[in-house]
Amino acid sequence: MNSLRIALLTHSVNPRGGVVHTLELATALTALGHDVTVFAPAVPGETLFRLPPCRVVYAPITLSQSGTVAMVEARIDAFRQTLMEHDAWSFDVLHAQDSISGNALADLRAQGLIRGFMRTVHHLDHFDDPRLAAWQRRAYEDAEQVLCVSDTWTHEMHSTFGIAAVTVPNGVDIARFTPDEDAHDAHIKRCLGIDGGPLVLSVGGIEARKNTLALLEAFALVLRTLPGAQLVIAGGASLLDHDAYARGVLKRAAELGLSIGPDESVVVTGPLEDAAMPALFRSADVLSMVSLREGFGLVVLEALASGTPVVASAIAPFTEYLDDTTCYWANPADVGSIATALLHALSDNGGRIDFDGAVPVLLARFSWAASARRHVDVYRQLLATRALAIY
Repeated sequence: MNSLRIALLTHSVNPRGGVVHTLELATALTALGHDVTVFAPAVPGETLFRLPPCRVVYAPITLSQSGTVAMVEARIDAFRQTLMEHDAWSFDVLHAQDSISGNALADLRAQGLIRGFMRTVHHLDHFDDPRLAAWQRRAYEDAEQVLCVSDTWTHEMHSTFGIAAVTVPNGVDIARFTPDEDAHDAHIKRCLGIDGGPLVLSVGGIEARKNTLALLEAFALVLRTLPGAQLVIAGGASLLDHDAYARGVLKRAAELGLSIGPDESVVVTGPLEDAAMPALFRSADVLSMVSLREGFGLVVLEALASGTPVVASAIAPFTEYLDDTTCYWANPADVGSIATALLHALSDNGGRIDFDGAVPVLLARFSWAASARRHVDVYRQLLATRALAIY
């Protein structure tokens, strides 16, 4: 079949789940022989945290006001202008991975400048600001086709919003994430102040959605049994404002007597270089993924591919693809349940997880090559539907 000319649009240059998805998908689509361009908004001097093997176009951001609404509007404007400068109409597929780029494409579609666009919903957020809420809604309502990375969100889009979405899962790069240590691992541990005690890792920064406060409370209970343990909270490059929640978490840490910093009981890294993540996954004794809401939870697969046991929330979407042989379950609303699951994983060195059988089977189900092929199938279905509509 003929190759497709595909534009993938992502909201940021920083290492967030949706951005990682975009870059991995771009890499896999390029490997299949398609002509892919990644569009991302950026202020002068910014570049993507990882460059894919395809064309990258940065949409210059002009921000004149502060605040989340102004930031989102500036990125929508940047996308809209840059897409027109690069002949948006000439792409076979315009695929938005977020609400920001989705609104730029919705604007172009409303003006008759493009035929339409596709949108992947990773998850939806709650916004008190009516303009942010309206932008989020418009980005999926105005799309020709909505994709979701889990059946959980596909069902949610249909039952709650009446959107006929299609599930196209994430993948995992098992060449990048492996259990095999290298010299970089020790360097990362030294730089972060990880001193060799049992290490609990959380990825995604300090956010209410990530349930960081409950994890902190649970970790304080873990320390009663394992006083040398450390909690590493990695990442956190988000466009949304989580400062108030983060201040509350840090205040609670002080109340619990938890010291924060390198070589302390809690290490908060902030955003990390992309090259550090495989080493960090391997260095952990357990990954805690006790989120209250996720689209898929890609870091779960990355941890398992690294040979690291996982404690996961016993809720969808995790229950779609994990079971008792691939994770330890915790009730994310119960601090005691989280602590118990972490202690079980640490005390038996992840022995309950079947790294020889169930984990390889699980990882084989989720490859980026398979995800790319499924995307292409959906792209071609959309193009065929458009062609039929002409006649």
